[in-house]
Amino acid sequence: MIHRLGFYARRTGMYALLVAIALLFVGPFLILLSAALKPAGQAVFSFPPDVIPRPPVLTWAEEAWTAIPFLRYLLNSVLLVGVTVPLYILVSALCAYPLAQMRFRGRSLIFFAILATMFMPGEVMLLPRFLVVSQIGMADSYLGVILPGVLSAFGIFLLRQTFAGVPREVVDAARTDGCHELRIFWHIMLPAARPTLAILGVFGFISVWNSFIWPMVVLKDSSLYPIALGIAYLAGITGTDVRSLAAGTVISILPVIVFFMLMQRHVLEGMRGAVKG
Repeated sequence: MIHRLGFYARRTGMYALLVAIALLFVGPFLILLSAALKPAGQAVFSFPPDVIPRPPVLTWAEEAWTAIPFLRYLLNSVLLVGVTVPLYILVSALCAYPLAQMRFRGRSLIFFAILATMFMPGEVMLLPRFLVVSQIGMADSYLGVILPGVLSAFGIFLLRQTFAGVPREVVDAARTDGCHELRIFWHIMLPAARPTLAILGVFGFISVWNSFIWPMVVLKDSSLYPIALGIAYLAGITGTDVRSLAAGTVISILPVIVFFMLMQRHVLEGMRGAVKG
C-alpha cells in the first residue's frame, strides 16, 4: 500500500512539473491571445493577470487586418517559404551526400570549414551578403531575400550525419549494380533521411517565416515585406494600441502552428530515430 501511494505521489509530482513547464512555454502565447480578444473596457495589463476576455471580440483582428496590407504580407511570406525551404533542403542534401558517402581529398577539411560557419554570428554576414546581393542586382527583390537562405551549415551538418548512418554496403551494392550517384541520392539517401528532412522543413519554415533582419536590410519596397516586417510596420502605425498589435501577431503565428501540427508526426519520428541512434 505504501509502495503504491509512493508511486502515485511520484507520478502526480511528475505531471505537475510537466504542466508547470508547459504553462511556462505556452503562457506568453495565451496572454498574447487574451490581449487580442479582450474588449476595450477590459484592462490588458493587470495583476494578477486576467486572461479570460469578457466577452471575446474580433474587433482588433479586423483593425490589424485593415491597418496594413496584411494579406499581401502573408502572401509574400508564403512565397518566400514555398521557394526557400525546398531549395534549402535540396541544396543541403546535395552538399551533405558527398561529404558522407564519397571519398575525396579534403573532405574533412571542407566539412570542418562548413561547421566553422555555424559558430559565426549571423550579424557578421549581413554586410558581405548585402554587398554581394547589391553587386549582382538582386537588392530590393524576392531573389535577394531567398538566395542567402538557401545554403545552411546546420542543414548540411544534420543531413551529413544522417547520410553517414546509411550502411556503406548498401551504397556500394547500388554502385556495383550500375546506379549512378544521383540515382543513389534520390532513391536511397532521401528516403532514408525522411524524418530528418521533415525536421529541417519545420526549422526552415519557422526561420523563413520569422525572418526580420535580413529582409529589413535588403528590401526597400514595402509591398515586398514578409509578415514579420509587416508586424513591425503595424507596430509603427498602431503605436500604443496593444490589442491590435497582439491580434496581428496572433494571425501571423497561426500558419506556423498549423504547419507544425501537420508535420508533428514526422518530427517525432525523427526525434525517436535520433534517440535510438
